[in-house]
Amino acid sequence: MGILRDARLGLKVGLDLLKSRRTRGELVHKLAGRPPFAPGTFEIAVYFADGDVNLYQLRQWYEPLAELAKTWPVVILSRSPSAMNTLLDESPVPAAYVRKVIDLENMIEEQPLKIVFYVNQNARNFQMMRYGRRWHVFINHGESDKMYMTTNQFKAYDYSLVAGEAAVARLNRVLWDYDFDKRAIRIGRPQADHYSGPVPYTPDERRVVLYAPTWEGDRPSAAYGSIATHGVTLVSQLLATGQHRVIYRPHPRSGVVDPSYAAANQQIIRMIAQANAADPRAQHVFDDGPQLGWQLAAADMAIVDISAMVYDRLASGKPLFVTRPANALAEIDSSGYLFEAEWLDADESADIVARIDALEHDPEAEARLAFWVERYFGDTTPGATTRRFHEAVDGLMSQWQRNADLHADDGPVEEHAPVTDESL
Repeated sequence: MGILRDARLGLKVGLDLLKSRRTRGELVHKLAGRPPFAPGTFEIAVYFADGDVNLYQLRQWYEPLAELAKTWPVVILSRSPSAMNTLLDESPVPAAYVRKVIDLENMIEEQPLKIVFYVNQNARNFQMMRYGRRWHVFINHGESDKMYMTTNQFKAYDYSLVAGEAAVARLNRVLWDYDFDKRAIRIGRPQADHYSGPVPYTPDERRVVLYAPTWEGDRPSAAYGSIATHGVTLVSQLLATGQHRVIYRPHPRSGVVDPSYAAANQQIIRMIAQANAADPRAQHVFDDGPQLGWQLAAADMAIVDISAMVYDRLASGKPLFVTRPANALAEIDSSGYLFEAEWLDADESADIVARIDALEHDPEAEARLAFWVERYFGDTTPGATTRRFHEAVDGLMSQWQRNADLHADDGPVEEHAPVTDESL
């Protein structure tokens, strides 16, 4: 058994190495044909040190960043060849490859960056955060009540852009002696202004249900995924009615830890393909595309796990169910929206059709939803949250200029990093 396991591990390492070499070769070819950026082009950067597996964290900012770039040119700083390879194909704003620290320093030398955004808490963020005389701003990759959202790492940044009052209240319970009025800037959910786009089916009288589960998690306290406990049953029920259209959008990491979770995910994908083969008019959708937005706008109902998807959907102001984790050790912060969410237990999955019908005709549930939408995101009138995002950036730029004027006589500062293994 040990020999077989070692052989499989060796094969995986070999295949990963070949993939890495192929990726680097493709990237070299792409970069060779691209002219360098003109010095002084960018004042805002988004720092992304992860590989392509976590690009979902950055993708949800594509549209807001593209809109911001009309006023303030934006560049993505990528440290990973796999991520950079993909960014060159799909990013709506320019991306710079800064694999080594010296590459990063050269970029900083040429570009007068005043604001650097961060979408996650990668440890390599600190290789960028060592550079002063600019604002380091955490913008996160979603709004949720998961434990990730209350990390003390918020204090590492000069400022954080948060969704609304619920986010501030959540952080206030954990971060001691933190100046929320100054450092936590409420902007709502700019992505919600871009919940649009063509749908991959012909709209008709069918009720559209989005099922967007998260992955299984890597520990019991974060075991929020529902594919293996709820998913197969509820999707089978919806496929059978002939009155619903299912959009199935699993988390890209679904099944990376638990083989049974991966198997359930594949079963749902097969069920959707079989349903479409039996009735081509059904046009059910297995969605693994990079863009998130049209799904939230198109769906009459959403079924989501405890994840950022709860709040992405909440920002749309449309009804949703939240699956209750089957693992009793999964941590649930019920002090916010989850206190009054429309919960779906695993043993209720077989009754999902009736549950949807009841929720769509419940005025009290509609009133609760409206309350929590405002609590989490403030004014969700189209364009309002984009305006707050741009106002926040304008304010940070003004604050930067005030400080630059105060320190105009300070002279140059040596900011180069010492050469270490991490610099290579």
